[in-house]
Amino acid sequence: MKLLTVIPGIGASYGGPSKSVTELVEALAHQGIEVDMVTTNADTNRQLEVTLQTWIPQSSYRIQYFPYWHVHDYKISPSLTRWLIKNVANYDIVMTHANFSYISSVANWICRSQKVPYVMNPHGMLEPWALSYKAWKKRFYYTWFEQPALQNASAIRVLASREIDNVKQLHIDTPLMLAPNGIHCEDFETLPNPQIFLQAFPKTQQKSLILFMGRIDPKKGLDLLAKAFAQVHAVFPQTHLVVAGPDNTRFLSTVQGYFKEAGCLDSVTFTGILTGELKFAAFAAADVYVAPSYSEGFSMSVLEGMASSLPCVITTACNFPEATAANAAIVVEIDSEAIANALIHCLKYPDEAKAMGDRARQFILENYTWNKIATQMIEVYQSILDR
Repeated sequence: MKLLTVIPGIGASYGGPSKSVTELVEALAHQGIEVDMVTTNADTNRQLEVTLQTWIPQSSYRIQYFPYWHVHDYKISPSLTRWLIKNVANYDIVMTHANFSYISSVANWICRSQKVPYVMNPHGMLEPWALSYKAWKKRFYYTWFEQPALQNASAIRVLASREIDNVKQLHIDTPLMLAPNGIHCEDFETLPNPQIFLQAFPKTQQKSLILFMGRIDPKKGLDLLAKAFAQVHAVFPQTHLVVAGPDNTRFLSTVQGYFKEAGCLDSVTFTGILTGELKFAAFAAADVYVAPSYSEGFSMSVLEGMASSLPCVITTACNFPEATAANAAIVVEIDSEAIANALIHCLKYPDEAKAMGDRARQFILENYTWNKIATQMIEVYQSILDR
């Protein structure tokens, strides 16, 4: 089976979606699927320093980068478009990632015109909050590009059970394939020394750390977190909030304003994007993980926080009711008061919080690994080809 993955960009600044696609491709290739990935050299406001328009071998797959230029929010790549027209028919099945993107839209259209089956991966972009954000722009694009592409896809991969209901409300008849994101178990066997993170950010030393890890973006609920953390800090003055993630929408100054208005900015450290050992050391140093999102597909960082044995406070918008059923996280409504109360509970009852974190780790390692998810997806691919 030859599989082509098309994604507008995989730069680290794009956060969880780009990471999840790369890790999924690796997992599929390790199970014997011949996988190629094509993308652009985009990384928000800069370009990746990579060789363009030639195959670059990875550990188990190939990747090819193409140049692009911006038209408002869209990445346009004539060279990638030409490549897709010429080469799509050489693959058995195509996976396209992200909605409301020129790259993915043109790939979907080429697949339809050349009768190559394709599976769309919205990554939460069809969630109600996501569709309502900049709705005036998305309404036109959805009607003329996304809806026909969704309707004619061989399948739509959704990341969470709640996402199934939301996609069905769009009156799309395409088969839905539930396959969440995952983690690599080996990444969480032994976390680095937390001092690696604490020494890199001295203000966090000798504090009880609450960790948020994700893009600095309106949908992440950082306005709610500012109000919630102000309440937590009033009860536990030794707490310190770590906001770790890239500011790829230039939203950081607004977020800092939230915390300043709430009166707790001096107890917040903005680290920027964390990668490699420093990222895992942040998980090791933290006492509680929080995800106050308004909208998610299926958060990679929540999975990583839980796999790191952290007690996690997440909103219902994180689309993870299974965590509630397993008593592996505290899932609250999208409300600052509810977030604050849950964080205070974790800090007030540390033994109970630690037990929940231990359950979370076991739950993730047993149910949300890339090997299991890749096996499930290969079965769906094969059923598509058999049809």
